[in-house]
Amino acid sequence: MKIIIASDHAGYQLKENIIKHFAGDFEWENLGTYSSESVDYPDYAHPLAEKIASGENKYGILICGTGNGIGMTANKHAGVRAALCWNVEIAALARQHNDANVLVLPARFITDEEAFNVVKTFFSTAFEGGRHQRRVEKINIH
Repeated sequence: MKIIIASDHAGYQLKENIIKHFAGDFEWENLGTYSSESVDYPDYAHPLAEKIASGENKYGILICGTGNGIGMTANKHAGVRAALCWNVEIAALARQHNDANVLVLPARFITDEEAFNVVKTFFSTAFEGGRHQRRVEKINIH
């Protein structure tokens, strides 16, 4: 499975740790940032979200300090369902009930080990469909 990943400066180290930890499990496309030097999170969220919205990529991960700004930015794109997850239960429900296609992590509020467990759960959990499908279809404003 190919996953695109991006972060701002606050999420840089966690992004690098995730890529390294899951090197044998996923194919990665790293959209930056490439250091902990201060950057603006929309400059990384928009390119990732565009790849999801266009169908070029199916799944992504975005990381910033709280996860809020980068997730809000990504969710401006139709077809992107970015979910801020800080534990495995929320990650599972984001996939099962919301068909989330972008995992958002709060780097300043989650340990590496917690993040690894959230990533594993997010990408191993299927969308349940059924009554949830109707709700997901109502997310985008046409």
